[in-house]
Amino acid sequence: MDLSKPLDHDGQLSIFTTKSPEGLDLVRHDAAHIVASVVQRLYPGTQVTIGPTTDDGFYYDFARDKPFTPEDLEAIERAANEEIRKDLPFSRSEVTREEALALFGELGEKFKLEIIEDIFAKGARSLSLYRHGDWVDFCLGPHGPSTGRVGVIKLLSVAGAYWRGDHRNAQLQRIYGTAFFTQKELDAWVTQQEEARKRDHRKLGKELDLFAFHPAAPGAVFWTANGTMLFTTLQAAMRRMCLANGYIEIKTPLLYNKMLWEKSGHWGKYRENMFLILDPEADPTLPEEERASISLKPMNCPSHHLFYEMKRRSYRELPLRLHTQDVLHRNEATGVLSGLTRVRQFQQDDAHIYLMESQIADEVARLTKLIAKVYDAFGLSFVAKFATRPEQKIGDDALWDKAEAALRDALEQTGLAYELKPGDGAFYGPKIDFDVADSIGRKWQLGTIQLDYNAPERFDLGYIGSDNASHRPVVIHRAIYGSFERFIGILIEHYAGNFPVWLAPEQARLLPVSERHHAWAEEVAGKMREAGLRVEIDRSHGKLGAMIRDAQLAKIPYALVLGDKEVEARGVSPRKHGTGKEADLGLMPLEAFLTQITAEAEIPY
Repeated sequence: MDLSKPLDHDGQLSIFTTKSPEGLDLVRHDAAHIVASVVQRLYPGTQVTIGPTTDDGFYYDFARDKPFTPEDLEAIERAANEEIRKDLPFSRSEVTREEALALFGELGEKFKLEIIEDIFAKGARSLSLYRHGDWVDFCLGPHGPSTGRVGVIKLLSVAGAYWRGDHRNAQLQRIYGTAFFTQKELDAWVTQQEEARKRDHRKLGKELDLFAFHPAAPGAVFWTANGTMLFTTLQAAMRRMCLANGYIEIKTPLLYNKMLWEKSGHWGKYRENMFLILDPEADPTLPEEERASISLKPMNCPSHHLFYEMKRRSYRELPLRLHTQDVLHRNEATGVLSGLTRVRQFQQDDAHIYLMESQIADEVARLTKLIAKVYDAFGLSFVAKFATRPEQKIGDDALWDKAEAALRDALEQTGLAYELKPGDGAFYGPKIDFDVADSIGRKWQLGTIQLDYNAPERFDLGYIGSDNASHRPVVIHRAIYGSFERFIGILIEHYAGNFPVWLAPEQARLLPVSERHHAWAEEVAGKMREAGLRVEIDRSHGKLGAMIRDAQLAKIPYALVLGDKEVEARGVSPRKHGTGKEADLGLMPLEAFLTQITAEAEIPY
């Protein structure tokens, strides 16, 4: 709500300011309106459609026959920032369906008319309008008091879009932009974006030969030898940590009949994101949706519930911690696929913990410590966020009240500071999300702890208590990396491809100066491999400078020069990845170097 909307019911009052996390989103919403008004003033006849905020700014979709040029964007940006300086008030009013249709009909806004009809068809009684100057749009709000509260607007790009995201509809032009309270904040963001482009995991993944994509398998990754080593190293690290903390690793099928998804609630709430398989024995005259009877699993939880109920369980087994790294599939739209961060086929470091209510606080405390340990190993700071029931949910409010109270109490007992995310829980339960900040300050949502009272009810899960009676367990869903694919994409950018020794696909490269030094190179490689290290020999027979440069470009942690003095001393001359004299460690006995690199190669969690 904004200051101009009347208070018509009781509630808790809090004020957003420029220091509030919501404040930046609000001014970007203001900025979208400002940009739309400027576009229509500079380019008469342009129709407006929608203009939401995004994680980094906002966009607005326009219907215009002539494409916007870079010069147009510059002109729009200048005019938008002039609009800020005018400090025009945002004024709010409400209109009926008839008044809204008359207003936007007179303005010739056919796309707006279509949205208005949809809004009132869904039961709305009125529509809120926001004006600044002589421009008007309908909008839920909120907005700031005036355009002057927006600090600075920067337009980023223009791209094609389709009305309502459907390629059968009219093609639109989407102008992307961002806004900040100050020029200093904008400059810092621009610098961050420039650094992010250098670190783009799609670019580095190709340069470092980690992964590839092919149109024959959209949304699925081809992992090279280097990428597979990176992937399996992370798998092994998580597997080792889980084993040391009382988890049992299992594997479950990939295909399930729809009766499982109906039981779990996914068939009703998540079906559009699932890869459905048609039953070949079904009536071919039926619609495809009715002939679909099997799906690839988009998540592991329902299969783990089946696994749990296959045996009679005792309270002595609880908490029962089931860990898996199975392949999952989600039917993401082609347009949202993006490198490793948005794919259709992926694996998670997934776990489901079955426990008694009395064990919730202790288990949440254990999990937050494990999550902190893993993120600390990568130098990732994090913020915990408590997410409550969403609008689309399963289970009654009494069960949700119980789950939210239990998880919030457990979180508060850990002593972790947290932020509230109202309405952002999973459809089956509240959750604690962990948002990490990478080396250049970008935020990523990674780990999650989700408390589920609904699944045990839906699957009729039970355990025999100490009183020899049957009781209902609760379930905690947890992930730390999230998906391996997305986590690896984040790590590539976080490290800019300069992985620590323990994680690097190739930990050291041996550089024999000439043919006569190859025998010593083979012996060194053998000893390093015996120590469990990943090492290769440069067999290019090139000049030493070129071999060092190749190792640098490949971002290999150590390049070991092997020449006459190294052979004579039975040693190596390590050069750490980087530049400057400090990168050259000088001649070292092989055993001394092995001690050093072996310590660095230890998995830190």
